[in-house]
Amino acid sequence: MKGFSNRWKDFPDYIIGITKEIWEDRGVGTLHDYYAKDIVVRSPMGIQRGNGAVMAATMATINEFPDRELLGDDVIFSDDPEFGLLSSHRLITRATHTRDGQFGAATGKPWTVRVIADCAAKDDCIYDEWLVRDYGGIVRQLGMDPRDYAAQLIEAEGGPDAAPKPFTPDQDIDGGYNSKGNDNAWGQRYADTLTRIMDLDFHTIPKDYDRAVNCEYAGAQTVLSHDSVTKFWLGLRSSFPDAKFTIHHQIGMDGDMLAPRAAIRWSLDGTHSGWGTFGKPTSAKVHVMGMCHAEYGPFCNASGPQDATIRRECALYDEIAIWKQILMQGTQQ
Repeated sequence: MKGFSNRWKDFPDYIIGITKEIWEDRGVGTLHDYYAKDIVVRSPMGIQRGNGAVMAATMATINEFPDRELLGDDVIFSDDPEFGLLSSHRLITRATHTRDGQFGAATGKPWTVRVIADCAAKDDCIYDEWLVRDYGGIVRQLGMDPRDYAAQLIEAEGGPDAAPKPFTPDQDIDGGYNSKGNDNAWGQRYADTLTRIMDLDFHTIPKDYDRAVNCEYAGAQTVLSHDSVTKFWLGLRSSFPDAKFTIHHQIGMDGDMLAPRAAIRWSLDGTHSGWGTFGKPTSAKVHVMGMCHAEYGPFCNASGPQDATIRRECALYDEIAIWKQILMQGTQQ
């Protein structure tokens, strides 16, 4: 890798290696080396500017969950000659709530969720980032309801007028990465599937997904087969029926001794005007930041890549950030 230390055998090794070094090996100070001083980090709960903010958040999380592990499940990446490498890093993260912190008094309960982080890197340094944690999955496993937790969080932060706002596009800062990914066919195939689903063509699910598809979804859901896929996507879309669906970044990838796969970063922007995953409509304006990975493969009666279907999917958004937007607008009591 041009511009990167020769200690890394490839880009996935770099991403997985520095993640472990920072979080599990307690190398918080190495963020001075691995992250740009003025990095922009966007998550559904807000936007951070600068390495200092990243370090403070990292220490707070390590303190609350001292046994936290971040297990690299995959790194799907693209390379742009102008903007550098972009990794879409899927993690399985688990911990025990052993200390007081942002999730309240220690409960002693374990949790396991998925995370997807898109990181842009050049010259051995990450300079731009998008991140979706399954915040709602953590809350649920700690014995709380996501809506109730969001309400308590707003109150603890000083009420709707004072609480930090979740991320919306008007807050965004140009962190320097402006590529759209790559033109690999698998990324385009997944983008087409998601676009049809968001256009309300739910009949595409039994066509594009294997009957035995294994899915990891927001809310710490592990589910199987077409009905579960339909329930997840329909529940989200029906909550925001007038929302505009936008794909911001897409990657397709072959090789690495793994199945063909794809990574998509997307958003929904609209109003909470329908019954669905987020309950009674409130007309609140909502921005949903979403990130997804898919793996493809033929199973039976397949004559080639054209017959491949999605065998695994991981699709994440942040329930807490969505509920926080709804509740902060005072449209649901």
